[in-house]
Amino acid sequence: MNLTMNQVYKALGDPTRREILRLLREHDLCAGDLASHFDLSKPALSKHFAILKKADLVTDYKKGNYNFYRLNVSVLEESLMQLMHVFNLGAKK
Repeated sequence: MNLTMNQVYKALGDPTRREILRLLREHDLCAGDLASHFDLSKPALSKHFAILKKADLVTDYKKGNYNFYRLNVSVLEESLMQLMHVFNLGAKK
């Protein structure tokens, strides 16, 4: 997937999407389990999932009748490393 860091940063800019990523840190979760943490409509959550998928921060897969989401740690790490580089954080002096 050809994505820009702007897509990643846009996805990370929303508190609901950051919370979804936080919930996925430990293990994959199905859409229903994720939805139980939010007071949002299914279409609203679907939009958040779509933005996270477009930024390649999460991947999804089907297991039976359920859609599961998985955190894509490598993209998250890469975006954080680039952000640190932009602000010259972590550089030796």
